[in-house]
Amino acid sequence: MKRIFISGCYDIIHAGHIQFFEEARALGDHLTVCFASDEVLWEHKQRRSSLPEDHKCALLNELMVVDDVVVGTNSDSGLDFKDHFLRLKPDMLVVTEDDQYGDIKRELCAQVGATYKVLKKTPPRFAPISTSGIVKWVKAPTHSPLRVDFAGGWLDVPRHAIAGKYIVNCAISPMVSLRDWDYEKQSGLGGSGAWALLNGKDGVEAELDLGVGWQDPAVIKETGICVWRSGQQPVLDFKRNVDMLAGKMAILWTGKDHDTPGLADNERDYQIIADSADLAREGILKEDLNILADGIKLYHKNQLAEGMEPLDEIEGAIAHKYCGGGFGGYALYLFTETKVRDKAVDTMELLKAVEPYIK
Repeated sequence: MKRIFISGCYDIIHAGHIQFFEEARALGDHLTVCFASDEVLWEHKQRRSSLPEDHKCALLNELMVVDDVVVGTNSDSGLDFKDHFLRLKPDMLVVTEDDQYGDIKRELCAQVGATYKVLKKTPPRFAPISTSGIVKWVKAPTHSPLRVDFAGGWLDVPRHAIAGKYIVNCAISPMVSLRDWDYEKQSGLGGSGAWALLNGKDGVEAELDLGVGWQDPAVIKETGICVWRSGQQPVLDFKRNVDMLAGKMAILWTGKDHDTPGLADNERDYQIIADSADLAREGILKEDLNILADGIKLYHKNQLAEGMEPLDEIEGAIAHKYCGGGFGGYALYLFTETKVRDKAVDTMELLKAVEPYIK
């Protein structure tokens, strides 16, 4: 009988583990699976086990492909299974290509005359997932706000950052979920950042990988009215509650999608953008809608210089601008009175009331 031995954390059993178990078992007649004990998991991964050891043991034992289950308790890094391995003296230790402890495992195999076998990765039968990915998915929120940006846009893109300057934005409701999305897509409201958050992903990394900035996932996760410091990663300058903007905002669908990555390196005056953010920041600090409006108007002036079409004037609105990268998507309109905003929304089909959101 040829005895096969494998080890791992196996904290949350998923289809990728089962595929590895089957491929390892095919190399012999008896498969022993060792999983890391709670203490080992805490010491080496700095996290609690997702299941009690007895539950995990019972789950693994019920798998038809598994013949025996043991719990690794050794504190040696990468060799929590050492005592069991020396006791059982299996014929083969099977690992994956990304095994980080090849040298010490080969030495252990030599002590009992076992073969150290590296299994090449085969195409997964299911979409690849990791234990940490499952945890993030479970912990992901079911609903997320989107956001409107007031001024300082593009200064969150690392290559366009200006030290000592700012980005000013605000999370908004109605909320969205993976099933319900009551807005147009590709609309300049930070939808990709919200989508990443709802899927349990790091939105900042996802946006930077696209070659754009981090402001969308940053404010969507933080919520509230936020002023950020321009730079490589989000650093919050200060945050306000949302009272000053309650009942004061609406967004107008322009009828065109917009593509932020495709616009990231357009020619534009970044000094005017920085100046607009200084004004908007002052407006938020002083809770003065008119100063905030001045910042929004200055930013929109730069959008027009970039080549965007002028936006329609709406009675009662004191400032407006394209959201996000512009050239389409939604446009933000700021009002001083709720009743004026609501009247405009009632009379314009494509104008939608939004509210500032803070969790």
